Amino acid sequence: MIGGARIRQHLKRGGVIAYPTESCYGLGCDPRNPRAVKRVLALKKRSAAKGLILIAAHPRQLRPFLAKLPPLLQRRMRAAWPGPHTWLVPASRDCPAFLRGVHDTIAVRVTAHPGAAHLCRLAEMALVSTSANLSGGKPARTAEECRRMFGRRALIIPGRIGPRRRPSTIQHLVTGQVIRK
Repeated sequence: MIGGARIRQHLKRGGVIAYPTESCYGLGCDPRNPRAVKRVLALKKRSAAKGLILIAAHPRQLRPFLAKLPPLLQRRMRAAWPGPHTWLVPASRDCPAFLRGVHDTIAVRVTAHPGAAHLCRLAEMALVSTSANLSGGKPARTAEECRRMFGRRALIIPGRIGPRRRPSTIQHLVTGQVIRK
């Protein structure tokens, strides 16, 4: 078992982690560290223009990245959480462009996966969460698959993925448009 202090230090130093989520392993890092985000994108061979998802244990961990929302939109968003529902939300002025890509929104989710939520509480922040795979490839479903794919370039956190077979739903909060079901 990997200790909490080791995980926190790894994230603080700009390290990448691979960890279980609702449907597969995810790759993550400190969302405020541009070097760490670049490492995640390089590991995946993913275009920075696409943007990334942030997960949290509680909506307050996402607050620094989100524009102020009217109460109706806040209620809509929170009604789907915790769970495998990712919202595209207007980004705050302080939300780094390296997280948003070419978009004016940021993709966010309060995770229902106990292990992933524990990591966010342990790190005391939201985490980048993108599937642990090469862009367009099949996501890793075990720690061993992550080791084969990423070797020592990511700290692999063992655990079980959730029962979901598909990635989270992605929906635009303002328009209601479902991007991925």
